Amino acid sequence: MAAPVAARRTLAGSLGGHGPFAAVLAVAAALRALTMLGFRPARIYYGDTFAYLRTALDLEPMWGFQPSGYAFFLRALRPFGSVEVVAGAQHALGLATGVLVYAILRRRGLPWWGASLATVPVLFDAQMLQLENALLSDTLFIFLVVAAVVALMWSPRPSGRAGLAAGPLLAAAALTRTIGLPLLLLFLAYLAARRSPRALVAAALAGLVPLAAYAGWYRAAHGTFRLAGGDGVALWARTMTFADCAVIRPPADLAALCPNGTVLDAASEYVWDPASPLNRLPGGPGANEDRARAFAVRAILAQPYDYAAAVARDVSLAFHWTPARHPERVTPAFGFHEGVIAQRPADAGAWRALRAYAPGTPEGYRAAEPYAGLLRAYQYPAYLRGPFLAAILLLGLLAVRRRGALLPWATAVALLVAPVAVLDFDHRYVLPVPPLACVAAALLFARRGARPRDQGQIRTL
Repeated sequence: MAAPVAARRTLAGSLGGHGPFAAVLAVAAALRALTMLGFRPARIYYGDTFAYLRTALDLEPMWGFQPSGYAFFLRALRPFGSVEVVAGAQHALGLATGVLVYAILRRRGLPWWGASLATVPVLFDAQMLQLENALLSDTLFIFLVVAAVVALMWSPRPSGRAGLAAGPLLAAAALTRTIGLPLLLLFLAYLAARRSPRALVAAALAGLVPLAAYAGWYRAAHGTFRLAGGDGVALWARTMTFADCAVIRPPADLAALCPNGTVLDAASEYVWDPASPLNRLPGGPGANEDRARAFAVRAILAQPYDYAAAVARDVSLAFHWTPARHPERVTPAFGFHEGVIAQRPADAGAWRALRAYAPGTPEGYRAAEPYAGLLRAYQYPAYLRGPFLAAILLLGLLAVRRRGALLPWATAVALLVAPVAVLDFDHRYVLPVPPLACVAAALLFARRGARPRDQGQIRTL
């Protein structure tokens, strides 16, 4: 009898008091295994996925809305020749994100159950499971941003080493999704406000140098020094929901970009609709991006209150109880499905890229029963409803006065608002918000006076 007791004590000691969270993590891992069994081989999104796959094969900077960071991730996994391996790696990143949230909260003084509770939206939300099972850049982006926040929060005062860690993580995030670029500026402003010069210089150098190198590579391939294209087109589309050219008074060379009577139900639809003003111009969006950007800046400066109202209206969609259809043609939160979803694009070249990356990939994304049925039932209760997200953000705001809560809360709010401000609302774009919002909110309940140095037991993680 003594031997089993001793074994249990040894196991508890090796886990450093984190045994209950290890059980939580095991359940989350089982859910991800169930997702891979239930939906095979991995969800493929026509435009985004095939652009990433082509770039992973050719290793040229992407010409489009996003840079090539996710393509590098795909390139690293190419020797396996399987999109299921990619999905598995992304599920592992989802688990790692949960571990980071738990680790920083334990280090800040929360008990195991409080820190574990804060990981629930990361580890158990059905939308996260679906996203990790899709060939999209979002899961990698979420992990990189959370890791950067944790790196700067690990010590009471950000150090040079923390800056050296956070800088490259933020650079990688910006090269994965361009919305990561303003986050780097936000982090540098935070370090300046904290009067942490070593961390500031280290983060700036470690973050900006890789971005400058990538922009130079992009210039060699496409002729302009930047991370990606399309920012002018996106911002122009944002203005189409409120632009009034009687107020803007654009010059003659921009007048063709004024609203032409085409009314669409979401700002992003103006990028793709052939009847929108930009798509009717000779050369289309690609040849008129500078004009589109110039028009958008004029529109925002001439109608700042209308712009703010449009952004606020679309941000509010994140707080609906039931996921909003935006635009109407899109199924919100791309839920678990029945049967087969056809995934073959009209572009034969894109299909050849998928075949070259992962030979033998079937044309359909299939729901395999009975696993898929369990997940379809699971997804309805396992969804972070909008009012709960609002409550978490409010708790985080209350915790800003506590040392350490400002960075995760400000990052969460930036990730919520910035995509809408530069283009439109999308449920996918909301998913990076809960992990950081939960960190900020949980800090409100951290033990008063706790400092990272007091939490020696977390070093075992």
